[in-house]
Amino acid sequence: MQLVCGKKTLDLSRPRIMGIVNVTPDSFSDGGQYATISAAVTHSLQLIAEGADIIDIGGESTRPGAVPVEIKEEMARVIPVIRELKDCDAVISVDTRHAEVMLAALDAGADMLNDVNAFQGSGALEVALGSSAAVCLMHKQGEPSTMQQTIYFDDVVQDVYTFLQQRTALLIAGGMGTERMLVDPGFGFGKTLQHNLQLLKHLDRLAELKLPVLVGLSRKSMLGKLTGRSVNEREAAGIAANIHALQLGARIFRVHDVAGFQDVLTVWQAIEDIQ
Repeated sequence: MQLVCGKKTLDLSRPRIMGIVNVTPDSFSDGGQYATISAAVTHSLQLIAEGADIIDIGGESTRPGAVPVEIKEEMARVIPVIRELKDCDAVISVDTRHAEVMLAALDAGADMLNDVNAFQGSGALEVALGSSAAVCLMHKQGEPSTMQQTIYFDDVVQDVYTFLQQRTALLIAGGMGTERMLVDPGFGFGKTLQHNLQLLKHLDRLAELKLPVLVGLSRKSMLGKLTGRSVNEREAAGIAANIHALQLGARIFRVHDVAGFQDVLTVWQAIEDIQ
């Protein structure tokens, strides 16, 4: 299985790592640490050196309760970073739900569009279809500012599956090849702890979409609720959750600690390769 990302191609015959770079002052885990262009670029290059195959650059926090960011501000945060990284070997992803930011990011050299809104925003679907970039469609319920206030599913696993099936079908109908698509169940986005655990336990249901699955579990509040650990003490819990996702078919792992998870995958792959 391969993921086509514009001029770059990612071999998904083995698991891959997406390193998180939040160019924001208010992200739940590392808000403010990489809020300058130079700090974000330096951190991105460090993550690539540690084993990241994809760098995911975001300029708007979408954590529960987050306040929307003006599009001009979001662009000022992420576009210079993308320009600085466009010639590196890693796939450069922009984490945005706004069509204007997507267009500017593509022009600056982005290889992937990662949209927590699954391209439902004004003009976003058209931008995706008009590009050659890879796309990641994520499920969420509601808006970041209110999504944890009113949560309802008939069947969370089936509801997420149906939503992602419908959104990817729109892209296919618009002429996009499935070799450019990823899906993300959206852990923590408008879901209770029980919903998140049900999704994780039955993650293999998404394999029926016949698309690579990306999971973003790193340092999430669900891990804190289970362990009582603070945000920066959840790496071990995240590894446990990611290994379960790996066993159920996930191919891309969006993480903060790239070096640590690279070690996990190195050991896992060595075991897998033994005859």
